[in-house]
Amino acid sequence: MDNAAASGTITPPAVIVVMGVSGSGKSTVASLLAGRLGWEFEDGDDFHPAANVEKMQAGTPLTDEDRWPWLAAIAAWIDRVRAEGRHGVVTCSGLKRAYREILVGDRPDVRLVYLKGDRDLIGRRMAARHGHFMPTSLLDSQFRTLQVPAPDENPLVVSVGGTPQQIVAEIVGTLTGRAP
Repeated sequence: MDNAAASGTITPPAVIVVMGVSGSGKSTVASLLAGRLGWEFEDGDDFHPAANVEKMQAGTPLTDEDRWPWLAAIAAWIDRVRAEGRHGVVTCSGLKRAYREILVGDRPDVRLVYLKGDRDLIGRRMAARHGHFMPTSLLDSQFRTLQVPAPDENPLVVSVGGTPQQIVAEIVGTLTGRAP
């Protein structure tokens, strides 16, 4: 990416927000992506207050009121990274446009990567993972809440059908203007 940025052909974002429903692979993909780019990685789940985690563990969907402080904390991290001239990758479900406006807003150097997959595939993946606070029972509420990013949000839409390494290669290829 640095070569493309140095040549002036591509201006890389300062921060990439990897979004999608629970179980879409956000943490895995974002961690690998950050490693590949040599950028910082933050898992958006770590910004949740304990009360949010307890609600989700109990199988109760979060309300917008539950999400606002969480989104503000992620946005504050994004602003710190940008202000300090660093680069980062952060995960956040970003299910509603209003949430993404908090994270991206008028920040032209913040880019959404939407991990898109169907309910059956993601449900199978969620059922196979262990130790995560988000139960599979909440997946349907995630899909009901999801407002797919519109073209004017400039999302990079990537299918979750491939391996995490293939997904990262596709993201890097698109961001650098090179085929994966």
